[in-house]
Amino acid sequence: IAMTKRFVPLFLLIGALFLAACSPKYNWREVRGKDAPFVVLLPDKPVTVSRGINLDGEAMTMTMTATEVDGVNFAVGYVVLSDATRRQAALNAMKTALVRNINGTVKAPTPSSPGEQSANGAIDIEALGRNGTSNEPLLLLGHFEARDNRVYQVIVLGNEKLVSREEANTFLTSFKLN
Repeated sequence: IAMTKRFVPLFLLIGALFLAACSPKYNWREVRGKDAPFVVLLPDKPVTVSRGINLDGEAMTMTMTATEVDGVNFAVGYVVLSDATRRQAALNAMKTALVRNINGTVKAPTPSSPGEQSANGAIDIEALGRNGTSNEPLLLLGHFEARDNRVYQVIVLGNEKLVSREEANTFLTSFKLN
């Protein structure tokens, strides 16, 4: 009996570790756009909100589907343009606004297709910046893409030390337009 009492803490520790392993930090799920033709993997249950924005001088509504895990945000946002010929300008304005919001500098802007921009003008970026209130270092990983009259932003944003490149890559590469 004395021997059994000595092992109780060990059994409790093993049980706690087992339970922790059963509740993953990243609980990936496939999410489809409600009013937009996209599918993406998000690491937790998302929330979708819409709000008015001014994008390059034009008032429009942005719809954002997002979630946060340990202070890192994973989000897909899109706007519907009144004029599809403005999509490249809107794509660039969306990217510029996000980088400006973190007082950032783009480290690596690259077309999604290596060596040349794709037909839809998709752009992938990595930007470093600072949180305006806490001054913490922020990392923004973004994919910007346009199709028809919609412009999409797919982003991972969080403290530079907390962003897992592997999890960010899972999210960013899962984004597909239907």
